Amino acid sequence: MHVLPDSFNDLMSGCLPENPWRKFPFTTFVAMLSAVLTLMVDSFAMSVYKKRCGKALMADANNGGGLENTNVVPIDNFEHGHSHSLEMNDDVSSQLLRHRVIAQVLELGIVVHSVVIGLAMGASGNQCTIRSLIAALCFHQMFEGMGLGGCILQAEYEIKMKAIMVFFFSATTPLGIVLGIGLSKVYSETSPTSLMVVGLLNACSAGLLNYMALVDLLAADFLGPKLQTNMKLQAWSYVAVLLGAGFMSLMAKWA
Repeated sequence: MHVLPDSFNDLMSGCLPENPWRKFPFTTFVAMLSAVLTLMVDSFAMSVYKKRCGKALMADANNGGGLENTNVVPIDNFEHGHSHSLEMNDDVSSQLLRHRVIAQVLELGIVVHSVVIGLAMGASGNQCTIRSLIAALCFHQMFEGMGLGGCILQAEYEIKMKAIMVFFFSATTPLGIVLGIGLSKVYSETSPTSLMVVGLLNACSAGLLNYMALVDLLAADFLGPKLQTNMKLQAWSYVAVLLGAGFMSLMAKWA
C-alpha cells in the first residue's frame, strides 16, 4: 500500500533532475516490468517442469511398449488405472512446483522490501519517526510472515529449506537497520543516488508483490474449487480480504 507511493515520492523528488525523472513515470514503468518479469519466471518454471514431465511420461510409455513386444497383453483396467495414476501424480507435482515458485518469488519481494524499510529506519535520526515505524513494522512484518509462512507450508519444503527461508525473512529487516545505522553519517535520504536506488527498488517490489497478491494468492484461492463451490465461504472470504486491506491501508499511514 505504501511502497508504490514511496517510490513516486522518491523518483519525482525535486532533488532529482527534472529530465528525465519528472518527465517520465518511472515508478509505474518499473512496477509494470517487475510484474511482467514475475509472470515470466512463473510461466517458464511451469513450462520447464511440464517439458520434463512429458519426457518422463514418454519414457514410461516406451517401457509399456516393450512389454507389448514381449507378447504380454496388459489388462485394460490396469492400463486405465495406471494412466489415471500418472495424471494424478502429474497434477499433484505441478501444483507443488507452483507453490514452491510462489513461495520463493514472494520471499524475494518481501526481502527487497524489508531491506529498504530497515535501511530507512536505521538511517533516520528522528526519534518520533522511528517509534511510529517500529510499531507499524511489527504489525507489517507479522502479517507478511503469516502469508509467507502459509506459502512455505504449501510448498512442502524440507526442514533445511524452511529454516533458510525463515532466516532470510527474519534477518533482512535487522540487517537493513544495521546497514542504515552504519551508513547514517554518509547516507542521505535526499541525495540523488539514494532516491534513485530506493525509488527503483520500491517500484520493483511493488510490481512483484502486486502480481503475487492478485494472481498467485488471491486469484488462486478465489477461483479454486473450494470457494467456487461454496458461495457463503466465498462471501466471507471477500469480507476478510477487504478488512485486511483496510487494516493494512491504515497501517500504511505510519509505515
